[in-house]
Amino acid sequence: MTISRRGFIGTGAELTAASLLAAAPTAQAAAPAPFNFISIGDWGRNGAHHQRNVAQAMADRAASDAPRFILSLGDNFYESGVTSVSDPQWKTSFEDVYHQASLQRPWKVILGNHDYRGNVPAQLDYSAHSRRWQLPARYHTHAETLADGTTVEIFFLDTSPFIRKYLGTVTDISGQDPRAQRAWLDTALGRSKARWKIVVGHHPIYTALGGADHDQPDLIAALEPVLRRHAVKLYINGHDHCMQYVEMGGIAYVTNGVGSEIYTPGTPSRAGFALGAHGFLTTSVTHGEISFAFIDMNGKTRFARTIAA
Repeated sequence: MTISRRGFIGTGAELTAASLLAAAPTAQAAAPAPFNFISIGDWGRNGAHHQRNVAQAMADRAASDAPRFILSLGDNFYESGVTSVSDPQWKTSFEDVYHQASLQRPWKVILGNHDYRGNVPAQLDYSAHSRRWQLPARYHTHAETLADGTTVEIFFLDTSPFIRKYLGTVTDISGQDPRAQRAWLDTALGRSKARWKIVVGHHPIYTALGGADHDQPDLIAALEPVLRRHAVKLYINGHDHCMQYVEMGGIAYVTNGVGSEIYTPGTPSRAGFALGAHGFLTTSVTHGEISFAFIDMNGKTRFARTIAA
């Protein structure tokens, strides 16, 4: 029997393995693996307020998702940051809590207002004492490339210096120049050729709950125009101790300050999501979309959303 491109010619003979392979449809190539990361905010309480439960849930998820890094959204140590690189909290709030093998990967860190109550240079300097802790500067960028060549750039902000109410308080932002940081962000976003641009900061810009207790007018004025101008799709923050999602002006604003102490929010004033639950955020990036999900300390998905390119 012979085989033509259109089918079989003749009858009676068994098909050979070679003929079966020739006739079989070509399998589609597997999709490239996504770029995954996990983020956690407002966590450092010596294991209290379910911090250890959240850490174990993160470890379980990291074991399956293989995130490239953990993103810390600030307020890394309560109530007043750390005193030095040898402060006991490095062990009791960080090393001993996030000890699982799956969490022994880079932690990319930003600062929160409670960190500004302590020794901020010590948090930068700890990068030289830990294989995990990565805080190279108060604000900076990091780029990733997927297997298919898709590029992602993350812009790490230091938002406390923008908040005017901190001036002259225990949250010592003296000596910081928010105008210079804003100019840096504008330039860095404009220069970036990445397909996906993600911005992270400790404080929210917009929230689902809205109002002066949750939105940050200082950041709306300083940063929102920059994010819109450069087509940023996603802003992730901590600070507010509940899970929140809202979309404003084509930008997804995700609040994730639930690594330890939380509160129960009221009804959102905007179309969005708000929930008081301990947990963390997973984010997955492909060429065509960004997907993120809030996971609680029991490993349950409480909210998920996908952003298309």
